[in-house]
Amino acid sequence: MKKSKLLLIAIPVIVVLACLLTYQRYTAVRQDLAVVREEEELKEKAIRKYLALIAERPELEKKAAELKELRKANDTNLMDGQTLAIVAASLQDMIRTIVTSHGGTISSERAGKTEEREAFSVINVTIDTVLPDARSLADVLYAIETRTPYLIVRDLDVRIRNMRAPKELSVKLDIAALSSTK
Repeated sequence: MKKSKLLLIAIPVIVVLACLLTYQRYTAVRQDLAVVREEEELKEKAIRKYLALIAERPELEKKAAELKELRKANDTNLMDGQTLAIVAASLQDMIRTIVTSHGGTISSERAGKTEEREAFSVINVTIDTVLPDARSLADVLYAIETRTPYLIVRDLDVRIRNMRAPKELSVKLDIAALSSTK
């Protein structure tokens, strides 16, 4: 009888424990399933975003091509060279050519300090020159300011060379140009 009493108590306890164990496993499996569903939803959202980005790609490539063309068009307005020293020498040569083609002579030329402005470098050059008359000065200034790449006359100092015979002009030009070389 003792065995049957023990058996009568053990069987319901075993059944209850089995039910609790089954419920615990069922709850854990449901939680795992919920986590898997959440991950699946997140992956679906990411895939939708990727598909939207892929759909925008041709439009973005078109915009990038337009911006590249615009950049190339704007680069023609900048001085070009491998280093800043080469750009400064090129600028000096350009100004020397302009001045001598209008009858002037160069007394001195020097490259000034280069300034950094965001993605650009401002190249400065100072030229001391002698020009035959005011008309040639006007022609030189016009040639400097209307050429491409853009040149800017930052400072202009004009003096009459000989007060008794006021024909020749002594001119000091500070000229700047932009370069994308860094």
